[in-house]
Amino acid sequence: MPESPTRLLILGGTTEATALARALADDPAVAAVLSLAGRTSAPMASPIPVRVGGFGGAEGLARFLREEGVQALIDATHPFAARISANAARAAELAQVPLLAIRRPAWEREAGDAWIEVDDMAAAAGALGPVPRVVFLTIGRQEVSAFAGAPHHAYVVRSIEPVGDALPVPRLTTIAARGPFDAEAEAALMREAGIEVVVSKNAGGAATQGKIVAARRLGLPVVMVRRPAKPAVASVADAAGALAWLRNHAAPGTLRRV
Repeated sequence: MPESPTRLLILGGTTEATALARALADDPAVAAVLSLAGRTSAPMASPIPVRVGGFGGAEGLARFLREEGVQALIDATHPFAARISANAARAAELAQVPLLAIRRPAWEREAGDAWIEVDDMAAAAGALGPVPRVVFLTIGRQEVSAFAGAPHHAYVVRSIEPVGDALPVPRLTTIAARGPFDAEAEAALMREAGIEVVVSKNAGGAATQGKIVAARRLGLPVVMVRRPAKPAVASVADAAGALAWLRNHAAPGTLRRV
């Protein structure tokens, strides 16, 4: 009698989570579910079942893991999703479920980069200074309100979801777009918009690195927000590493390569 597949929960919302879901979509050894926070109204289509919404903190996630018989948990959330990662670590401990985090490497400063590194969005807003500038905000929509206290700047905000009234400043241009973005297109956008400084989270990865490369080529400063601290758990850099880890927790079967 064949063994039952390993029940896996992937906390997603990143390119790594998507890659892992695709690799596991037709694999009989793993029954995977992708969990999304629900912050994006039109998420990308998933080849595996999707659960949308929160769990009610670490205790709620632990209860879900136990009730659903989840046998492995992979935290493939955004590098800045510190609370979710903390909840995942605590829930895995409570439910006694193996946990792996996918943590893509951060971008490293290269020759020609003019980075101003700060710890949070409030500091990023302050780093723009008193002289009015044209600022390219590439931080999503959830934290743009931190720049409302610096209304003397002109802002170009790019996000997947509408900004709405989150940034009430006199000069605001919004761009609705989803990555990836290549360096050439980013440089063209920056030149056309007259961008003088870029604000970015140090998300790492290739999907949005084009803006960093473009800023370097154009000689523009980048206010770079450092990553928040995350729990010390087993981690890998990408979906391929997660797939390799999963082999040790899955029922016998052939796991597809990423």
